[in-house]
Amino acid sequence: MSQIQEKSPQHCAKKKVININKHHKKLIYTFTTFLLSILLLILVIWFILHPSKPEFALKEAEIYQLGLSGSHLLNSSIQITLLSKNPNQKVGIYYDEIQVYASYKGQRITLDSSIPPFYQENKDTNLLSMVLVANELPVDPSFGYEMGRDQMVGRLVLNLKSNGRLRWKVGTWVSGRYMFIVNCVVVLPFGSSAAPAGPLISKQGAQCLTTV
Repeated sequence: MSQIQEKSPQHCAKKKVININKHHKKLIYTFTTFLLSILLLILVIWFILHPSKPEFALKEAEIYQLGLSGSHLLNSSIQITLLSKNPNQKVGIYYDEIQVYASYKGQRITLDSSIPPFYQENKDTNLLSMVLVANELPVDPSFGYEMGRDQMVGRLVLNLKSNGRLRWKVGTWVSGRYMFIVNCVVVLPFGSSAAPAGPLISKQGAQCLTTV
């Protein structure tokens, strides 16, 4: 006599669930492997090309106005020209945003000035000119005293600072956004007149420090 074995519906359901789970695991494994391969390829390209940070230099600075209105309200007008260079051989740079301002002894003396977004080819250079201004900008009460001391010395030291976001471009691949900071130090001759009526001009130029 042969023995007949019947599988219950519950048993079939369990087998189907097991098969579905195996299928899902296989899909997840395949997707994860593909994603890791893409990331590894990007890293290999990145390390081979090794993008260098952009280089900035101050070409010219002219101060047309820098004086107090009252005891601690500053009016300023400064025109500057920056040279931006992409030192990379095979990497382009998208500058998505750039904000520039001037400071004196740790105090802002202008508001932010924005540079329109632009793309820079490899080994390319761009001249960036802008006017930095402030009207009745509150400053520290010691500002006038510090200016007087520098006037006695005969020179004025300013920091021209920039911060923004950039992206690297390699072929058709474009990286995520990276923040960068630029700091330029400019020394201008500061006469002994009662106030810097201007323009105070520096055409010596200066190399700037860039951090990405």
